[in-house]
Amino acid sequence: MQFAPALLPSLIQVIDKTIETNAEEVTALDQAIGDGDHVTNLQRGIKALIAQSGELATLDWVAAWQKIGMTMMTAVGGASGSLYGTLFVAMSKAARERPLDLQVFAEIFTSGVDAVKQRGKADAGEKTMLDVLIPVAASLRQAAADSVALPVALDNVARTAIAGMESTRDMLATKGRASFLEERSRGHIDAGAKTSQLMICALVDVLAKHLTAPA
Repeated sequence: MQFAPALLPSLIQVIDKTIETNAEEVTALDQAIGDGDHVTNLQRGIKALIAQSGELATLDWVAAWQKIGMTMMTAVGGASGSLYGTLFVAMSKAARERPLDLQVFAEIFTSGVDAVKQRGKADAGEKTMLDVLIPVAASLRQAAADSVALPVALDNVARTAIAGMESTRDMLATKGRASFLEERSRGHIDAGAKTSQLMICALVDVLAKHLTAPA
């Protein structure tokens, strides 16, 4: 692939800006059916990654994903830290001794998402971040199978992430605090799905611009 860990500082910065810009909206979503601290917890992890971004840029993807995962586990409170940490650590393990192209990345990301499913004991349709991550993984696998050009694959990922996030609105929550609300959890977008979508779309935007930038 045309991307290297040297891009990580830029990617982390744009994620930080995106979450900050949407913090009020996401907090309102989380207060409606969750604990209300999702954004605060997530931002703690992002700030920790910003502090490490210089070092991350010098690593290979295996080491970088491992470090990101461990940082998220230790710096982020709540379920998000464990889940995002699991995602990146599993991706690191799946990436070892493998040249990175779209097909391999699709497999690596799918391994990470499968690990999140196991850690969270959750699946698609339960009003969580997995309602974004699972379809995005499927989109990547389909793009690789169809030999889709990378810019098109990225655009499909963004569209898929948005659709996944929107799909949580009418779902019945079965995990976390929202599950106690039962039918009252319907009608609200899941905060974790929203931040997953925001971060994925922000990453796609940076990567797409990198592809079209002059050499």
